[in-house]
Amino acid sequence: MKSFLTKMSNFLREEDGVTAIEYGLIAALIGVAIVVAVTAVGTELNTTFNTVVARLAAAN
Repeated sequence: MKSFLTKMSNFLREEDGVTAIEYGLIAALIGVAIVVAVTAVGTELNTTFNTVVARLAAAN
């Protein structure tokens, strides 16, 4: 029983995988931020091009 408790205690103290998980979460957050930014810029750019096309069509 003591061996089990010792192993469990060591397992709970280990931090080997924590850094990899943190980097994974940071990478996922950056990915989400990029998607949101590209979507916002794309929508704004689409609106701008539609305005330009409408004004060019009205000028003819």
